[in-house]
Amino acid sequence: MPSALPDDLATRAACAALVLPAHVVVADRSAAWLHGVDCLRYFETEAPPPLEVVSAAGSPTRRKEMYGGERDLRPDEITVVNGVPVTTPLRTAIDLACLRGPALALAALEAIMRECSLVRVDLERQLRRHRGRRGVIQARRLVEIASSRVESPGESMTKWYLVEAGLPLPEPQWRLQVDGWGEVRLDLSYPLLKIAVEYDGKEFHRDPERKEHDRLRREALRREGWIVIVVEKEDLAAGAREQWIAEVRAAVAERAPEFRRTFPRSVTERGPRRRN
Repeated sequence: MPSALPDDLATRAACAALVLPAHVVVADRSAAWLHGVDCLRYFETEAPPPLEVVSAAGSPTRRKEMYGGERDLRPDEITVVNGVPVTTPLRTAIDLACLRGPALALAALEAIMRECSLVRVDLERQLRRHRGRRGVIQARRLVEIASSRVESPGESMTKWYLVEAGLPLPEPQWRLQVDGWGEVRLDLSYPLLKIAVEYDGKEFHRDPERKEHDRLRREALRREGWIVIVVEKEDLAAGAREQWIAEVRAAVAERAPEFRRTFPRSVTERGPRRRN
């Protein structure tokens, strides 16, 4: 590839379109990226991963710059983006829901739903043809709880870990009026129980003014009787999740005791975590 060109997925895809056989199609995370959805992990933004492609017929590609495979694709599951054959947003959503771990898969699925205006009924219809496919059981579960209203990968992952822990499915982007403050929109919440779970991404909340704004907003919510639990990026790691999940579990059990028996007994509750 000429050194004057940017080394990113779009450029790689355009170059690949010039040399790839007609039966090879850009798929999975690379397809999502070309549809405007970034599913890359943080360390892959500076060193783009190999282009992910599949063979719709014939042998998969062996080029070292690409991660190739084979897949059963129908003509209506392939589109063209800037001259590059790509799996459609709907097919890409299902592929990612099948192929990735559940937390990241839900984040990718909800991002594609949001950016490409996909609705659950279309995803459910697409799933019917994938019966028996590896990963389809995970995909069915994710489609059941997915929502285009979730606004960030961190919120999607937080939602997944709540559901995985046996807690009720939270409501995304709930709006309410708070006395002395005005309209408030909550990342994830249980409105009837007045419990809010807020995800603070470092990129969005590093501004001191924004942090102070959120602190005052949460104080106003607490004056209205809300329990507000804050989750940050590092809290999504395996070793840190139990603490804030236990706090949400305790809040739900306090305000809705009938949910108590749905919680996994294997999770040990710890002391109260900070509430920002």
